[in-house]
Amino acid sequence: MFSQFTLGIEEEFQIVDPQTRELRSHVSEFLEEGKMILGEQIKPEMIQSMVEVGTGICKNIQEARADITRLRSIISGLAAKTGLVIVAASTHPFSRWQDQKIYDDERYELLVEELQSVARSLLIFGLHVHVGVAEPERRIHIMNAARYFLPHVLALTTSSPFWMGQNTGLKSYRTEVFKKFPRTDIPDHFDSYSNFQRYVDLLVKTGCINDGKKIWWDLRPHPVFPTLEFRVCDIPTRVDDTVAIAALFQAIVAKLTKLIEKNLGFRLYRRMLIQENKWRAVRWGLDGKMIDFGKQKEVPTRDLILELLDFVDDVVDELGSRKEIEHIHTILERRTSAEEQLRVFNETRDLNAVVDRLIELTMENVPVATDFTMSAPVKTASTISK
Repeated sequence: MFSQFTLGIEEEFQIVDPQTRELRSHVSEFLEEGKMILGEQIKPEMIQSMVEVGTGICKNIQEARADITRLRSIISGLAAKTGLVIVAASTHPFSRWQDQKIYDDERYELLVEELQSVARSLLIFGLHVHVGVAEPERRIHIMNAARYFLPHVLALTTSSPFWMGQNTGLKSYRTEVFKKFPRTDIPDHFDSYSNFQRYVDLLVKTGCINDGKKIWWDLRPHPVFPTLEFRVCDIPTRVDDTVAIAALFQAIVAKLTKLIEKNLGFRLYRRMLIQENKWRAVRWGLDGKMIDFGKQKEVPTRDLILELLDFVDDVVDELGSRKEIEHIHTILERRTSAEEQLRVFNETRDLNAVVDRLIELTMENVPVATDFTMSAPVKTASTISK
């Protein structure tokens, strides 16, 4: 049964000059060679100082780990050939969006024309995890229930405390930047897939969107592929954290599927309530409290994450992801990239030192690529357009 929960992981990296520590709009300098090596697994994004990579369709978390590590290695090597480095964090500590160049592509030109400064200021970097759910009705059913856990996982990934040289006081400022876009945040729940499709059709009919790709919720049924796409997270700086988060999302989907097949329900909460917990994750990360809606009281966020791990525990061994899920405890103990960035800044009062630490941690446990000719493109349908 559990072989159905395939995985696909997308990571958006900063392109950084290691001397100035600033973002560099240089994706075009290594994109052509990257496509020769990686095919559709590499692509530019709207901002030229960003590069996105996506795994193939992975049958388990071990395949996902191998592919996402390989991608970091190759992208880092390509950047190094032009004197640059990659950084995994959801905001750059001090670079300004006003200084970035838009990638020359009609799609991005249209997006900027539609959204104006809201689009131009989107200097954020994310992690997207796809979990295979073949049947559309099941996809909606699981999405409805999985929404509850989105703030918990966001708290585990925060990596954006700084914005244009300022300590924002938030652990995930990326979240607040992205909220300026339409059709973002926690989705409502839907009674059925047909009900969801009527919503999409209405937006298309009335000229709001041209297709479902412009629905940018924190969790969505992908408009093309048979997956649930989790989009709520900051990008973790360490690759081991990314793998653990992907394993956790897979386990959530598997557990909810198991409940459905036993004809057991999961209580659905209103979007406005889940948003309260999301704000707490944005503001305090792991160090705050969230609302236990069943008990109607505040509970330490860490306790709720431990409850989530207990909730999925009976599917983890069947998925073969025990090692990866156990890594969540490591994140809880040493805390997230946001906390590490704040620690470095508080010790040094130097944002350059923060960038240096991000450069270091982005390549932690990632081998250095030296021979790109040995890497062939992976044939995949899971590198998803936004």
